[in-house]
Amino acid sequence: MVDGILIDTLDLKARDFALRWKDLIRKAPQLKQYNEMEDAALIEADAPFYPLLGRTLDRGLDRAVVGDFFVKLGKSRMDEGFPVSEVIYAVSLTEQVVISYLMTDFVLDSTVRMYQAMGTVNQVAEFFLLGCFYLTKGFLEATYTKMNTNDAVSEAFLRKYFKDDFFFKQ
Repeated sequence: MVDGILIDTLDLKARDFALRWKDLIRKAPQLKQYNEMEDAALIEADAPFYPLLGRTLDRGLDRAVVGDFFVKLGKSRMDEGFPVSEVIYAVSLTEQVVISYLMTDFVLDSTVRMYQAMGTVNQVAEFFLLGCFYLTKGFLEATYTKMNTNDAVSEAFLRKYFKDDFFFKQ
């Protein structure tokens, strides 16, 4: 069982976590596209992860909700011109912020919380791993669609290189 205080903290302090994430982004020279963003835009881009994670930890992993969030994220980042590798790395930094909080600030209160945090780390990792799966599907789906419509790349050519089973296909 996940501590209710953690769930509330993820929701109420999402902006604080996003500030930590922004600092990690600024220290990562390989995240060129993200580093071109203003601080406020970075914080706003990251803040929605934490309440969703809190809901997931509270109610269980709902693939439809998590999938929808990450597919939309993948599509929007593709439309904004981000490389998929940067987006996945940025998401892994969000995961790092949460795990760092769990293993430092959260466990300071008690030994019981230390054991709870260790169990919660697995749930956090599962959330972000599933998220990256859906993010990649959304990103590739948007790429496929854009190439097919805007760049007039043939369906046969796209099927040759995009082997994924996208959501819009029957």
